[in-house]
Amino acid sequence: MRVYVPLTLTALAEAHETGELGSGPFAAYAVTPALREWYLSDDIEELEYAALGRAALASLRLLAADPDAVRRRVVVAVDVPDGAASADPDRALDPAALGEVTLKAPVPLAKAAAVHVDADDAERDVRAAADALEAADGGDDDARFVVDGADDHELLWFATQEIPHLVGRA
Repeated sequence: MRVYVPLTLTALAEAHETGELGSGPFAAYAVTPALREWYLSDDIEELEYAALGRAALASLRLLAADPDAVRRRVVVAVDVPDGAASADPDRALDPAALGEVTLKAPVPLAKAAAVHVDADDAERDVRAAADALEAADGGDDDARFVVDGADDHELLWFATQEIPHLVGRA
């Protein structure tokens, strides 16, 4: 099963140092039944792109909580055995939890398939989105527009061999 783990560049540097993603139960995103129903598609590539987008939003939330982190969203795509990730059925209908799964144990970074990171030119919009996130969650439409602006930037794809270069920027 492919899961998408939201991080910051600082957290990616830590994972690179320890060789592991997560340190116990931690959130990731995947193609879940609720995400399938919400997205209304049978195309697995479209569904995985939607899960990646959900993880990018979760990365933005991590950035909002860490004012010292470089303002670039980071998502690690990793393949885990079926059953390693579980969705909470009680949160299945919560729009904020679409695609969310829990990984109960750390995942070796060596299992990563790719890393997705914002380009340098996205930092200004990602910073603004992180700063506006709380107001957007509170229903402010102008703040929601700013948060959605981060989605105007596609996350770039990086091979796992490029992680040392990426974390050199953290």
